[in-house]
Amino acid sequence: MRWDHLADTAGDTTHHTGAIAPAAPADLALFGRDAVTTRTFDTPEFQGITFHEVRARSIVNRVPGASRMPFEWTVNPYRGCTHACVYCFARKTHSYLDLDTGIGFDSQIVVKLNAPELLRAHLASPRWQGAHIAMGTNVDCYQRAEGRYRLMPGILEALRDRANPFSILTKGTLILRDLELLRQAAEVTEVGVSVSVGFTDRELWRTVEPGTPAPERRLDVVRTLAGHGIGCGVLMAPVIPFLGDRPEQLRATVRAVAEAGATSVTPLVLHLRPGAREWFLTWLGRHHPELIARYERMYAGGAYAPTWYQRRITRQVHEFAAEFGMGPGGRATPRPERRRAAGPVPDHHARVPAAEQLSLLTTAVSRRSP
Repeated sequence: MRWDHLADTAGDTTHHTGAIAPAAPADLALFGRDAVTTRTFDTPEFQGITFHEVRARSIVNRVPGASRMPFEWTVNPYRGCTHACVYCFARKTHSYLDLDTGIGFDSQIVVKLNAPELLRAHLASPRWQGAHIAMGTNVDCYQRAEGRYRLMPGILEALRDRANPFSILTKGTLILRDLELLRQAAEVTEVGVSVSVGFTDRELWRTVEPGTPAPERRLDVVRTLAGHGIGCGVLMAPVIPFLGDRPEQLRATVRAVAEAGATSVTPLVLHLRPGAREWFLTWLGRHHPELIARYERMYAGGAYAPTWYQRRITRQVHEFAAEFGMGPGGRATPRPERRRAAGPVPDHHARVPAAEQLSLLTTAVSRRSP
């Protein structure tokens, strides 16, 4: 679909506080026939942000077969992300709507208002076999918009009621609002939670992740979840070459992760896909122009850093994890018996190996609430 199909005229997308403007029907492959509503809110946390509220046609998405992701299905209630991470690989997805992948990705947020009801209907379908669903792997489902739209409680309730295994990856502290729902879901199925903390360097954080909670606040989330019986891993991502990869930086981050009580730490080196690559290199040229040539050499082969470099980072992080008592696979977590939820729940739920569900992004952990 093209983004200019979503509004009658170009001028319809600018409004005052809480103003609403109907737009023309969107492409039915993505959105229903209901009008798209464009809103802006004159509050400090949403200054400069435009929300495009849509009625999605579907919410459970199949991951392309060529993807490196170790899961097949995702749910993404939002497009675009106010976290504004300069390296975010999901930036390219905004181009599908003819939206800018730079500032537009950070400030033009598509909200799928009917995500909870769509998911509930999908899970109830006889064709759905109860596969693992990953969330937060495209854009963060606990970004600031979630505080206003509150889509995740309904999504978690739907997954809990069908005992459908799922995992969440987030940089947002808002996940703690839904702590009780996570505990309830963990009673009946496997629930994986992982927080993304690539580094603890505050100066680096301020420049590359300007819209996110500080790293120490994210580690507080890990600590709080652990204290309530929900194991939480840390995706140490991204490890940014030449800016966040010095041994002392890696060690400091792993130490903080271990002290927060994380069940595991998984390093992931920065990858630069089209869309993200251009935006990141523009940022790099502005803040660290001396590194441009080094990045061009390191990423000359494509989106990923050389294998030798990735292996070096992984080895160092595993060594530091062992030093602080975590070990390369993280802390062992008991896997309790789970009760069956009301309604049809396929037997293979119990056979989904936690370690395989999100081996690149998170360790899936299921624990009975105390």
